[in-house]
Amino acid sequence: QVQLVESGGGLVQAGGSLRLSCAASGRTFTTYAMGWFRQAPGKEREFVAAISGSGGSTGYTDSVKGRFTISRDNAKNTVYLQMNSLKPDDTAVYYCASAYSTARIKNSEIMYWGQGTQVTVSS
Repeated sequence: QVQLVESGGGLVQAGGSLRLSCAASGRTFTTYAMGWFRQAPGKEREFVAAISGSGGSTGYTDSVKGRFTISRDNAKNTVYLQMNSLKPDDTAVYYCASAYSTARIKNSEIMYWGQGTQVTVSS
């Protein structure tokens, strides 16, 4: 069983940067693909980014390509989402998630969800 805890959310101005962290418990962190989703008020949860267990493969939704970077430090059992050039449309609760593969992350076939962390971008 894996438990995920997000941190690093907050309030930033448009154009600013923020780094989210997701700490995973358990002994099998390196075998799981990890990802980030977000849910804005009144909208459905959407896929943001995914990374393979080794960190060798990543994928992003089009709206964040070139601005967001997903990475992981398996020695620390942690996955990160570096968010640059933030826009008000990025405002949402951000959730980390784990699955058996990046394809399953993108298809929302999730094994474990984190509790979420709020990101607010002011104009």
